[in-house]
Amino acid sequence: MPVIVVANPKGGVGKTTLSTNIAGYFASKGHAVMLGDADRQQSSKLWLGLRPTAARPIQSWDVSDGVAKPPKGVTHVVLDTPGGLHGGNFKDAMKVAHKVIVPLQPSVFDIFATRAFLDQLAQHSKASQLQVGIVGMRVDSRTIAAEKLQEFVGSLGLPVLGFLRDTQNYIHLAARGLTLWDVAPSRVEKDVEQWQALTAFLDK
Repeated sequence: MPVIVVANPKGGVGKTTLSTNIAGYFASKGHAVMLGDADRQQSSKLWLGLRPTAARPIQSWDVSDGVAKPPKGVTHVVLDTPGGLHGGNFKDAMKVAHKVIVPLQPSVFDIFATRAFLDQLAQHSKASQLQVGIVGMRVDSRTIAAEKLQEFVGSLGLPVLGFLRDTQNYIHLAARGLTLWDVAPSRVEKDVEQWQALTAFLDK
């Protein structure tokens, strides 16, 4: 059972957007999916509550008492983690993780905070077993900030799984408990195209 942990200690980088859409992708493939929310704000759990009954099912993983081994009965698990992930919470999340996806926004503050987190990941005892990838969030490729993000990511030696544009599609879909994978492809064609490397990473 693959467990995908979406993590970055910096708040507001798009962890919940990424987590819910990853869960939606797995569900669209017919997998039995469970989405856990370790953040005190419980945004992913709120999103699950908005999800229509007609949509492909995604189960809720209760991690209110801490992250432990996921329950049986599902094939794919996604864990949305809080900002400030460290200490015991970090260790618990890494214990269950098979893949770690790190969302990153094109600002100097996000880059510095993320660098420290990636160094922490690299020093973890399980580092050699983890598959780690970076996803640029809310990136306008025409900006200097995007260029700096490209430079930073290129220096890491980690795979870049994509750069997702800043679009209202994610916001409008989230408000209805939906993902890119729940609507007609023609409505979100540009966004789905940006997910190609990321979905390939998820399917490996």
